[in-house]
Amino acid sequence: MGSQVSMEAGTVHVVIVGGGFGGIAAASQLQALNIPFVLVDMKDSFHHNVAALRASVERGFAKKTFISYSVTFKENFRQGLVVEIDLKNQTVLLEDGEALSFSHLILATGSTGLFPGKFNKVSSQQMAIQAYEDMVTQVILIHSQMALADTELLPCVRQEVKEILLRKGVQLLLGERVSNLEGLPLNEYQECIKVQTDKGTEVAANLVIVCNGIRINTLAYRSALGDRLAGNGALRVNEHLQVEGCSHIYAIGDCANVREPKMAYHAGLHASVAVANIVNSVKQRPLKTYKPGSLTFLLAMGRNDGVGQISGFYVGRLMVRLAKSRDLLVSTSWKTMRQSPP
Repeated sequence: MGSQVSMEAGTVHVVIVGGGFGGIAAASQLQALNIPFVLVDMKDSFHHNVAALRASVERGFAKKTFISYSVTFKENFRQGLVVEIDLKNQTVLLEDGEALSFSHLILATGSTGLFPGKFNKVSSQQMAIQAYEDMVTQVILIHSQMALADTELLPCVRQEVKEILLRKGVQLLLGERVSNLEGLPLNEYQECIKVQTDKGTEVAANLVIVCNGIRINTLAYRSALGDRLAGNGALRVNEHLQVEGCSHIYAIGDCANVREPKMAYHAGLHASVAVANIVNSVKQRPLKTYKPGSLTFLLAMGRNDGVGQISGFYVGRLMVRLAKSRDLLVSTSWKTMRQSPP
C-alpha cells in the first residue's frame, strides 16, 4: 500500500476497538500510512497471551508478555472500556463518558476467558505482570473428550499432543467432565481441594486452573449490532471483512465470523485486509477479499517440544521448537510494537 497514503483532511478517522493481535496490527499499519486513528483498550498494555501459560510457571517471564500501548501509539491510544457504539452519529462511547467519532470502525474485541489463559480486566501493566508472577502449578489434565487439541488438526498431530503430555508426566483423565466446578476455588492455592468428575473420579489438588475455552467478547457491539451476530456472538462479515450491512465497519480476529480457527496469526491477516479496504474504499478502488487458507498450527509444549501442521502436513518438534516454542513468538509482538523487550 506504500509508505504513506494521502487523504483529504478530515475524510478519514479510524477507531479501533480492542488492542489484541488484530488491533495492534491494524494500528501499526494505519500509523505507518499516516492515517488518523485511535486505538482503545481497557488495559494500558498489549498482552501477548500466546505466552500466558509460560508466564504462569516461569518467574520473570510475564514482563515480556505485556507491551505498553502509549509508548508505540502515543496520543493515538485511549485506555478505556467501550460500552456502546452509536451507529447514527458514528461515535464510540467509553465508560468514562468520552465519545470518539469515526469515519471507519475496526472491531477487534477478541474473546474472553478465565485467567491465566486470558487477562481481560481494566488493569495497569504492573498489576497484570504481578498476577502472573503469583502463579505456580503442578498438572493433572481433565478433558471431556478422548482426543486433545483443535478438532481441525490431523489425527496424528492430536495423538502426538497426548503422547508429549504423557512423556512429561502429565496424568490424563479423558472422557470425563468436572462436575463440581462452580464450587471450586480457581487460581488460588489451597490445601485439599477435591475435584470430582461426572464419572465418579475424585482428584486431590491444591490449585485448579480452568482452560475450557473462550467466549467472543461482544460487550462493545452487542447493543448496536445485535441483529448481525452469529450464534457464537461473532459478527457476520462479508468477504471484505465488512460487518453485514455496514460498509464502514470491519470486524477482525476472534469477533469476525470467519470459518477458521481463532488464532493470532489470522487476526493479523484480517487487519491487513481491513486497513487495505479502508484505503481502497476512500480511493474508490476495488476492495480486497479475505480467503481463509490451509490451516497452519504450531502447538508449543515447553521450550523444546511441540507438534503442529503446516498446510495440511505434519511437522515435528524440531520445526515447532525453532519457529515457536523457544519464545512463543513474544519477539514478534515486540517488533510489531517497535519496542525492545526487557
